[in-house]
Amino acid sequence: MALETNFIKNKLEEREIALLSPYAAKSKFSRGRKKEEYPCSIRTEFQRDRDRILHSKAFRRLKHKTQVFFSPDNDHYRTRLTHTLEVSQVSRTIAKALNLNEDLVEAIALGHDLGHTPFGHSGEAVLDRIMVNGFSHNENSVRVVTVIEDLNLTEETINGILCHSYACQPAYTLEGQIVQLADKIAYINHDIDDALRAGIIRIEDMPKDCMQYFSPIRHERFSKMVYNLVENSFDKNRISMSEECLGYMTKLRSWMFEHVYLDSVAKAEEDKAQRMIEQLFEHYMKLLKIYSINYDEIKAQQTVCDYISGMTDRYIVKKYMRNFVPKAMAVIDDDDFLFKFAKLNGLSNADD
Repeated sequence: MALETNFIKNKLEEREIALLSPYAAKSKFSRGRKKEEYPCSIRTEFQRDRDRILHSKAFRRLKHKTQVFFSPDNDHYRTRLTHTLEVSQVSRTIAKALNLNEDLVEAIALGHDLGHTPFGHSGEAVLDRIMVNGFSHNENSVRVVTVIEDLNLTEETINGILCHSYACQPAYTLEGQIVQLADKIAYINHDIDDALRAGIIRIEDMPKDCMQYFSPIRHERFSKMVYNLVENSFDKNRISMSEECLGYMTKLRSWMFEHVYLDSVAKAEEDKAQRMIEQLFEHYMKLLKIYSINYDEIKAQQTVCDYISGMTDRYIVKKYMRNFVPKAMAVIDDDDFLFKFAKLNGLSNADD
């Protein structure tokens, strides 16, 4: 017998309302999408968001984008994709424990870094210096899902992606607030793991009070952060750690910035990577000036930013080699995506 239209989706929505916490986001009561669509008959709105992100081109490119180490030869170092998957796992664990919406938290976690640049935060810093209005990867992630790939996600997912960054206000859903903290828990722990593997730091060099509070053993340290967050947030309308736990985690994060993120052999190639982005940015700006009959500096900047921020580490190296390293013979260059973004941002082709 054929199922009634939307029977399964309606059952899933009813289950959320009946079983999830009163503080959980319910897909039936979503704030909706910018453009109205026919509902899926077997998935909730937040499930659709998750699937669209998972199948996006930006998500696939995360596998070749830097987390901390530039293009590592060792397969066990994290990339931006493996970081994203770890954030998703931590977020879903917390959401399940707190009886919140796992589908929404997974969608936000999978999409939170879609706008990250090649070469990680080093690339982000370059674009932030160049762009007239600055650049931040969380805002660019929103641009990816709303403009560049136009996934037409729900407001809740977009807000969670925007607010995952440490400096942002908490998201207006508890699911978004989970991802904001799960992101920090994940990267602090896995970056310690990678830095230890690389021989950049030693456990005995790390803040002793933090190691005493959390544990020098990775899974114990990781678990204490997650357990504390769950215990401190259970049956409340706000996601938070205890002041003590958050204080030690913040101190550990600051120590990592000082000894790994900002000043270590992990950053030995940072100057080269940043110069590469700067030179390519300038090159593409000149190219657009020739290409456009109605050249506009701000639109041109946004166009080049869209193009470069979406590149993987290896692709930007390839483009740099083509444009700045002498070749034995002429090679036809193809920058179709640059010109697609130019049209998207209102720059006309001289041939249009």
